[in-house]
Amino acid sequence: MAIRHWYKDLVPFGAMVIMECVNVALNTLFKAATLKGMSYHVFVVYAYAVAAFVLLPAPFISQRSRVLPPLSLPILCKIGLLGLIGSSSQIMGYTGISYSSPTLSSAISNLVPAFTFLLAIIFRMEKVAVRSSSSQAKILGTLVSISGAFIVTLYLGPPIIIAHRPSLSFHQQINTLKSLDQSWAIGGLLLIAEYILVPLWYIVQVQIMKVYPDELTVVFYYNLCVSIVAAVVGVISENNANAWKIGLDISLASILCSGFFGSCLNIAVHTYVLRIRGAVYVAMFKPLSIVIAVAMGVVFLGDTLYLGSLIGATVISIGFYTVMWGKATEEVVEDVTSHQTPTTQNVPLLQCYKTDQS
Repeated sequence: MAIRHWYKDLVPFGAMVIMECVNVALNTLFKAATLKGMSYHVFVVYAYAVAAFVLLPAPFISQRSRVLPPLSLPILCKIGLLGLIGSSSQIMGYTGISYSSPTLSSAISNLVPAFTFLLAIIFRMEKVAVRSSSSQAKILGTLVSISGAFIVTLYLGPPIIIAHRPSLSFHQQINTLKSLDQSWAIGGLLLIAEYILVPLWYIVQVQIMKVYPDELTVVFYYNLCVSIVAAVVGVISENNANAWKIGLDISLASILCSGFFGSCLNIAVHTYVLRIRGAVYVAMFKPLSIVIAVAMGVVFLGDTLYLGSLIGATVISIGFYTVMWGKATEEVVEDVTSHQTPTTQNVPLLQCYKTDQS
């Protein structure tokens, strides 16, 4: 009994808390590297190349240990589309972090369930019953989350925790705050665009898993594809050849850590917890990243915490939990009233929700 409690409760809980800390730490490390001059285009190329190199044995191991269908041209095209969506999402996301902060990224990431619900309705993968309490909760949570995103993006507000910048004069600090308003809004809009693309990534991923059910092989080709697409974009966008040279500094540490811990370990841990406890349990830990990001940003980056970020993050978290409560209620009702085999028509897209993109 004690072993079962340890396996079902303590290990998933500890794993999720650790991974939220790791994900925020990777964003904080990336922000610190960009402050030292690292290009986010170069970062995406190298980080996903590292992940692809780590997963290089996966296709050979999978083919020997499992009976899998051949990698046909349609499957490769879908993986290519997945890579195109993923590379666009990552470039927008890391650009948004460079303009704003990991705290804002963690706050806006809670919009994923809301955007997933909207796209599920558009693609007719989610049925909405106006009189159903679960549907009402998901609609209300979506509206609340989106309103919170507007708050956290457009309203900076007065500082709550002021970063210590002794080298700046009073007028320089005022000018810094004025420029921060504009960059904060640009970063917020880019992060919103990133988390609109994430549900599209889920849709394509689900379609690939139906015809080629091997996660590690798909992730390997996905990382390889993202690295290639990002390299093409980077060569066009990054004119400075010296930007592609990485020394033995924080930039190299950020690339290696993101490639291994972000794209490899993160997927393994979340797949394990999803199998043990389900998607709702995994999603419940997402707002925890806001608190971790605030603490790391203030301590390690010298970020200033603003009232707008606190209010917006709170509103988004309320909307997030409202959507997840509606989803949990819907799953309970489905378990009680139906024992039929799930199909693509009666399994909502939100069931495929995962907290972090590889």
